[in-house]
Amino acid sequence: MSFEEIKELLTTKFGTEIIIREESTGLQNALIIQPDKIAEVCLELRDNPNTYFDLLECLSGVDYGIEENMFGVVYHLASISYKKQLTLKVIKYHDRSRESLPSFPSVVSVWRTAEWHEREAFDLLGIHFENHPDLRRVLLPDDWEGYPLRKDYKAQEYYKGIKV
Repeated sequence: MSFEEIKELLTTKFGTEIIIREESTGLQNALIIQPDKIAEVCLELRDNPNTYFDLLECLSGVDYGIEENMFGVVYHLASISYKKQLTLKVIKYHDRSRESLPSFPSVVSVWRTAEWHEREAFDLLGIHFENHPDLRRVLLPDDWEGYPLRKDYKAQEYYKGIKV
C-alpha cells in the first residue's frame, strides 16, 4: 500500500480526526496520530492483511523544547513481507511539572519489543506509557533524580558522594 492508501485506510476505519496532520519534510513522510488512539492504530496496521506492519523498528521519545512544552513519541514501523516502512508520531502538550509525566498509551500489546523502547523513553525523558507491564528505569539507577534527555534537565552535582 502507498502512503496515501494507508492514510485512507486509517481515516475509513477510525474517522478523519485520527490523523492530526502529515509531515513530509523529512526523509520519510510521517502521520501524526491522535495520541489516545495510537495503540489501536498500530494494531490495525499490524493485523490488516494489506499493511502487515509486523515490526516495530524503533520507538523514540522526543522533548520538543521548553518553549513548546510538548513531548512526543515516534514509531518507525516496517512490513517485512511488503518491504514497506511507515513513521507514526504522537504529540502532547505538558507543563513540565514534576507532579505528573506526559503520558501515552503503550504499544507493548502490539509489539513485545516496545517494552524495552518504552522503558528507555520513560527513563531518559520521563514519558509515562499507560498499561506498560513493567515501566521502570532501565539505564539509570532507580533513585536517579530527573530525566537526562529533557531540555530542562539540570545534572545533579553528586550521586552517592561521587561527582557526576
